[in-house]
Amino acid sequence: MTHKKQLTRSRNNRMVGGVIGGISEYFGWDATIVRVIYVILSIFPVIPGIVLYILAWIIIPDSPRRTHRYTHGSRKDITPDDN
Repeated sequence: MTHKKQLTRSRNNRMVGGVIGGISEYFGWDATIVRVIYVILSIFPVIPGIVLYILAWIIIPDSPRRTHRYTHGSRKDITPDDN
């Protein structure tokens, strides 16, 4: 059984909405480098970078929460809080 790779917003590598963290996880890149590239490309906008970011935030789904099921049927969220 192969696991299909899906673009989602990151829950672990998130500064604002997790868009750039999700993109970097999808491609296996360092999130800091992707953020720097995003800022550089946003300086000379054809379409302002903030507009693209907000659109991606709306369109790209959030990654699913990982949960752990206990033997008595209850579950506990093990994904870090979204503060």
